[in-house]
Amino acid sequence: MLKRAWSLFFFLTVLMAAGQEISNYHPISALNMPGEKLSRLLALRQFNRGNSTFYWVVNTSTLETSVISPQEIKFTPCSFDSACALLRETAYVKALKDALANSMKLQDAGITHSIPSERGIVLTIDLCPSSKKLDRELFTRTISILGKKESPVPLAISVSGSWMKEHPDDLTWILELVRNKKIHVDWINHSFTHPTSKTLPLDRNFLLEKGTSIREEVLKNEALMLECGILPSVFFRFPGLVSDQTIFDEICSFGLIPVGSDAWLAKNQEPNKGSIVLIHGNGNEPLGIEKFFQLISEEKIAIKNNNWLLYDLRESIQEKEEYKQ
Repeated sequence: MLKRAWSLFFFLTVLMAAGQEISNYHPISALNMPGEKLSRLLALRQFNRGNSTFYWVVNTSTLETSVISPQEIKFTPCSFDSACALLRETAYVKALKDALANSMKLQDAGITHSIPSERGIVLTIDLCPSSKKLDRELFTRTISILGKKESPVPLAISVSGSWMKEHPDDLTWILELVRNKKIHVDWINHSFTHPTSKTLPLDRNFLLEKGTSIREEVLKNEALMLECGILPSVFFRFPGLVSDQTIFDEICSFGLIPVGSDAWLAKNQEPNKGSIVLIHGNGNEPLGIEKFFQLISEEKIAIKNNNWLLYDLRESIQEKEEYKQ
């Protein structure tokens, strides 16, 4: 599947270079027919690019996503609820249920912790809208320190549409790191506009701001990600980590798994084994980056002995579901 993911990356890059915009991007729910060597795939989106139709699908066993043509694999339409009932023993549906079990918090709802097999953390880097340039040193320094032990270095990046539109050169730079196999990225949908207000209270802020269309925030960002050569993961991070039950359920209805954090470093939240750590790479929160490298320094002996590493978000959540069986 990893080989297929790299092929998909180049496939998307070629289409982007050709200037073909995505159109008719919309949610669907369809399952492939089970086979001896074929995992159960759930198609969640359909779209057109040029004269061709594509599906964005999730492997319900591994949580990996891919873009495929309907000519490759036959899918049968079914309701999302029916698909989840049928696939209730898969890692995907179990992760959705785990997220829903922590859905009532105003801040930091969803999955906030993973269970890696060794000591370490999952590092998530948020790219919210910002007038500042990408903190490239965060990436180069992390690669310099951990690249000797992990190649590519696993990261999860929560990217907003506004950031992608305002920072195309920085995005291209990150994609070069991916192409050169310096980093492996799980790309998290962080909404299209990432609305925020300095004056509104949390319960009316971010995606809870009056007039916000969750559908547009989700789908427009995914479409832009694909146009930019990014393969969206099945994960979603709420701007400000703020949500209520209504929009949480709506995000899940799009087939996305909300991911929070139990260690937002700039807020002095201490990470532990399996923490999903949050820092900002958009230049707005240097304290979080400082604390991340302080953590790396504290764990340098463990890193040297392969006893402390960064873990892939998708693989960690998949492992968490398997661990509970």
